[in-house]
Amino acid sequence: MSEVEAEVSMFERIGGTVTIDRLVEAFYNRMDVLSEARTIRAMHAPDIGPVKNVLKRYLSEWTGGPKLYSPEKGHPRLRQRHMGFAIGNAERDAWLLCMRGALEETIADQGARQELDAALTKLADWMRNQAGNPHDAGTARP
Repeated sequence: MSEVEAEVSMFERIGGTVTIDRLVEAFYNRMDVLSEARTIRAMHAPDIGPVKNVLKRYLSEWTGGPKLYSPEKGHPRLRQRHMGFAIGNAERDAWLLCMRGALEETIADQGARQELDAALTKLADWMRNQAGNPHDAGTARP
């Protein structure tokens, strides 16, 4: 990464709020239409609007943009917030399928897309909460 890239947040690299909005819309569109995502779509209410807004605020902050999530929700505690849902390898993979397609559709900068994919893959892997996951055996969090 060059010095210029180090000074520019991922939020700015990908195009800011407009791109985050498009990313989240593309992600949930895939969740609605892909048969592989049926199980994870069923974990959501029929009206996905409120969840979209939360994800947009989270991703904005997570990528270095405006702090829109933590002032309202506090620390993300994502795994704790998702404990009510059975998330295993299949659910992780379905989520990543939707997110990778959305990244491909909305993030023009290939390097940024790859960095986001790597970080989101670690995050999705951490979210698994079914027995036998390595992070439940004392493995350090990503």
